[in-house]
Amino acid sequence: MFYYTYVLQSLKNGNLYVGYTSDLKKRVNSHNKGKNQATKPFAPYRLIHFEGYLNRVDAKRREVYLKSGWGRKNLSSMLSRYFGSKE
Repeated sequence: MFYYTYVLQSLKNGNLYVGYTSDLKKRVNSHNKGKNQATKPFAPYRLIHFEGYLNRVDAKRREVYLKSGWGRKNLSSMLSRYFGSKE
């Protein structure tokens, strides 16, 4: 089984949401259907990045990192072409 760390972008306000899951397709659909209270007001979302891991601990650790200050900077750098094409 794989675990995924993912980044969603709100199509409503452009904000990013970072999470992890074992079923990426189901989780993205859940966010878009408003089943998550934290993300419901900003739906719909576009999946803009994901990474696969062989165990849950590594995926969770990556999620925590990407939510940190350094992780956000790293994410911005990794996705600079994506963000640059939207401006």
